[in-house]
Amino acid sequence: MKLDVKALALSLGMLWGASLIIMGIIAMIAPDYADNFVKAVGSKYPGYAPTIPGSIIGGICGFFDAGIGGLILGWLYNKLAK
Repeated sequence: MKLDVKALALSLGMLWGASLIIMGIIAMIAPDYADNFVKAVGSKYPGYAPTIPGSIIGGICGFFDAGIGGLILGWLYNKLAK
C-alpha cells in the first residue's frame, strides 16, 4: 500500500500549524498552562510567542516544518514498503 505523500504532508502541516496557533492563544489567555510549551517551541521557531501575531508566525513555521517532515516520512515509507 502506498501513501499519498502530498496528502500526508498537507495534513501533518495543517495539524501542527493549527496546534501551535491554538497553544499560542491559550498561553496568552492562561500563561500558567501553556507558557512553558510556547517558550520551548519558540526556541526553535523564531517569532513564536504568546501573542496573536506570534501565534500566527509559529503556525506558519510549524506548517512548513511538519509539511516537509511529512513529505520525507511519506517518501521514505513508500520506498521501504516496496
